[in-house]
Amino acid sequence: MTHEHAETVAPHSPATVAVTAGRPPRVQGGPVNAPVVLSSTYVSQGVPGSEQLYTRGGAETWEPFESALAALEGAAHGVVLGSGMAAVAAALGDLPPSGVVVVPRHAYQVTLGYLDDLTRRHGLEVRRVDVADTDAVVAALDGADLLMAESPTNPMLEVADLPAILAAARDRGVPSVVDNTFATPLGQRPLDLGADVVVHSVTKYLAGHSDVVLGAVVTNDDEAAARIRAYRTLHGAIAGPMEVFLALRGLRTLHLRVERANANAAELARRLADHPAVAEVRHPSLPSDPGHERAAAQMTSFGAIIGLRPVGGREAADAVVAAVRLWVPATSLGGVESALERRRRFTTESVTVPEDLIRMSVGVEDVEDLWADLARALDGLPA
Repeated sequence: MTHEHAETVAPHSPATVAVTAGRPPRVQGGPVNAPVVLSSTYVSQGVPGSEQLYTRGGAETWEPFESALAALEGAAHGVVLGSGMAAVAAALGDLPPSGVVVVPRHAYQVTLGYLDDLTRRHGLEVRRVDVADTDAVVAALDGADLLMAESPTNPMLEVADLPAILAAARDRGVPSVVDNTFATPLGQRPLDLGADVVVHSVTKYLAGHSDVVLGAVVTNDDEAAARIRAYRTLHGAIAGPMEVFLALRGLRTLHLRVERANANAAELARRLADHPAVAEVRHPSLPSDPGHERAAAQMTSFGAIIGLRPVGGREAADAVVAAVRLWVPATSLGGVESALERRRRFTTESVTVPEDLIRMSVGVEDVEDLWADLARALDGLPA
């Protein structure tokens, strides 16, 4: 299906693109927003393939969101899928049996679990690397079939030298996929840095209200886009029209939400770094953070995820999560509400993630209220 709703928005700023891209044609008496089409099938009396037949192959409600996200990422193609993991699976769908994948040792745990499943069932070789160690990543690319990168990583917030590792992958003929969920297109555009494919959990910042489950893939590669659309159809990884409508509505305020959440996160990270009950804070905005200089060089913002390790280890981390009242103990991220969790309570989390690491997704509430709630929880820890 073609993106008939796309407009020429390249000269505009990302904030303007978020508001304007994917709108219906401007006609007198026409709607400002794209309508939701609630139909699984279509009238068909002509030659098969010459018309819309069935929603699994494409839907009018998908197109405005796909166009808007593609415009934000500077991509020729956007493909929406039923979940973030459907997007990851589609992006990895061309891996050969017994292939080799290079992936960060710290990454979205379900992505790592999916790769482990492919290892068990198909003999995939997974090379886990410290993505912040550029030399190690480049060395691991020799003989690889795919580079699957995250930057910043989930949940450790390591920042990769994306231009360097993506160039090394391209020099070796290794296709590259970058999960851009944490940074969002407002923080970085991996296609501009050399990536072949970018994936998003739309559930997170793009939709932004913790009320939909969706994924998306963007690319400039025509063949990759066709393959991902075919994967979506053949695997039934399709998105519901209401979910896509809500995601597009959320996208309209992405720049406002991200700006506020990022500012809140930077201020909270600064205060946490000075708190006596805090053993370590991870956030690229901090000059002391290992990824600070790299993030400042290649990202336009530092993101709204903080890694926190309180004094007192795992028990203290659990106590902080239990003590907060404004912050929501929840496993997702990127919503307007601030959420936090101790990551290693999941048995599938990478074993190199510290037991006491709290991942904090900073929302758009008043920063003073967020700090008061968090400080009270930290102040209540045993001395």
